Amino acid sequence: MPEFVVPPNISPQPVKDYLRRRVGLSLTLWRKIKTTGTLLINALPATICTEVHPGDTISVTWPEASSIIAEALPLAIAYEDDWLLVADKPTGMLVHPAAGQHSGTLANAIMHYYHQQSYSCGFHPVNRLDRNTSGLVLIAKRPDIQHWLNQNQNSITKEYLAIVSGTPAPANGQIDAPIGRKPNSIIEREVRPDGQQAITHYRILTSFGQASLLEVLLKTGRTHQIRVHFCYIGCPLLGDDLYGGPVTLITRQALHAAKLSLPHPVSGQVLTVTSPLPADLVNVLSTLGGKKLNML
Repeated sequence: MPEFVVPPNISPQPVKDYLRRRVGLSLTLWRKIKTTGTLLINALPATICTEVHPGDTISVTWPEASSIIAEALPLAIAYEDDWLLVADKPTGMLVHPAAGQHSGTLANAIMHYYHQQSYSCGFHPVNRLDRNTSGLVLIAKRPDIQHWLNQNQNSITKEYLAIVSGTPAPANGQIDAPIGRKPNSIIEREVRPDGQQAITHYRILTSFGQASLLEVLLKTGRTHQIRVHFCYIGCPLLGDDLYGGPVTLITRQALHAAKLSLPHPVSGQVLTVTSPLPADLVNVLSTLGGKKLNML
């Protein structure tokens, strides 16, 4: 049962106003609490108009139903507490079910894990990765935590490791180019004047001439942003045949979500989670001559 303690600097106000404006509960979640959940103040039943005062403890519950099928699949957990789970997704796995594929996804694996642990949680992802991008996926265990994180996306730092063709110039740079859907394609994106603003920062860690290992930091989070931006500057990711990357060394885009940093939604302390480069990308670097690199 989520609990919220009203801080001393808050003036008396209806509990609905406090939960919506101060805690950040979404309207959808508030409706669930109102219609099918429970609301307690200092362990006593309350209504939406009941006033809260400094020091009061608000307790809420709501039903969580999910249509995602629990499935026993390998699951690597990079971090977990009562509010968050960070999964280390392998390449080749969708984050959640999509049209035509309702099993074999990260969501199926996590729902199975929740059931094993007797957790009453739905699947609440905060970030998503392409099927063939490996690495860290941030998942909230409660919809109010997911809502807070979505409202504070600018405070979440997402760092990637990418192996691109050639050597980008300058060595430390920024790509600021709007991205939109490519005409007549439901998948492919491109840089276009009428697209959404997209900003990518990068730093070359090592260049091998024909390819380079980069540290990439996203300022925005557009679909296929890293893949599109490096294609745009003439340095497509290795293995990314959709955007012109060579497939001689690897047949999936050489992209790994390596680090997440964020203020914890409950404690406020900075949480940093890392993931080592997976074996297939390590093998590519070994082939290119980078056996002794320190990846993070």
